[in-house]
Amino acid sequence: MSVYTEIGLPRVINASGRMTKLGVSTISDRVARAAVAGGQSYVVIDDLMKRAGELIAEHTGAEDACPTSCASAAIALSVAALVTHGRWSDVVRLPDSTGLPNEIVIQKGHSVEYGAPMPTMIRLGGGVPVEVGCANEVVPADIEEAITDKTVALFYVKSHHCVQKGMVDIETMRDIAHKHGLPFMMDCAAEEDFRKYIALGADLVCYSGAKALEATTSGFVCGRADIIDAVRKQYHGIGRAMKVGKEQIMGLLEALDQYDERDHEAQARHNLDTATWLADHIGAIGGLKAQVIQDEAGRAIWRCRVELDAGAVVGRTMSEVNDALLAGDPTVWTRTEFLNLGKIDFDPRPLVEGDKELIVEKLQSIMEE
Repeated sequence: MSVYTEIGLPRVINASGRMTKLGVSTISDRVARAAVAGGQSYVVIDDLMKRAGELIAEHTGAEDACPTSCASAAIALSVAALVTHGRWSDVVRLPDSTGLPNEIVIQKGHSVEYGAPMPTMIRLGGGVPVEVGCANEVVPADIEEAITDKTVALFYVKSHHCVQKGMVDIETMRDIAHKHGLPFMMDCAAEEDFRKYIALGADLVCYSGAKALEATTSGFVCGRADIIDAVRKQYHGIGRAMKVGKEQIMGLLEALDQYDERDHEAQARHNLDTATWLADHIGAIGGLKAQVIQDEAGRAIWRCRVELDAGAVVGRTMSEVNDALLAGDPTVWTRTEFLNLGKIDFDPRPLVEGDKELIVEKLQSIMEE
């Protein structure tokens, strides 16, 4: 029994992945102890922010870093830093950036809704999103011709939410940014490699702490020291509304240490084995088809995709099946990005012992009704 069932909420089987709507992830005992210890002492927050940034930079290969309350906050604060350059008079008047260079160039297929619209995060930091190209195709000329004297950065979103085909790749967009003397910023909230994009030449990279790291609710931005210094200054402006607590920071630092100690290949194999088990057992249920698929963004994450068997008489839609999974106690949450196409996905990563059997049992019961 969890603390949430104790206050009268239904048990949740999370087969949707590390999603904000379900609390993202669960933390280890080590991370929990670090967060509790952090909460039981006082510290000068500015000193902690600076030291934490130094430690995060060691894990990422960046010049500097700054902890944030989440990846969305990292994006908004990074935009604010790019717009204000840390100038006090501009920091304190955001999100009003009237008269300042404030345009952020983003590919149209990257201007996504991920729980909130990406343009909202840009605007929150005083930026003006400039979407280029079409939703399914962007060419380098679209980016080049959008750059003006008001442009402050080019922004690349690395996410399964984005259109994966027809977009300008990371290296090309980076080169365009640097050719024009502009910072190249990336949102890598759910990415699992915390060094790759700095090594590729990104000037700012925004990450979630609670997703791949399975840290306390947190995030961070890493990159060029001069821009990170401007990011920290935003905590005296719009960042006040998204401040990160000492408990969150200490949990984040412990999670970074712990992440480096993980056997990531073994975790990927377990993920694939569980997805295969689910596909085999769900596929044996009358009226359903199941297969193993890889994450749309190419990460080493494997899921079980389920749809109705076109050759069977089922008498229900996949939307109705998903609604039935959500009903009752426990409630089973799936990934529904392709529900409009009659498909739902089961992400094995958050599952705990006994969950996969309960999923199969509940699906069997639904299909027999």
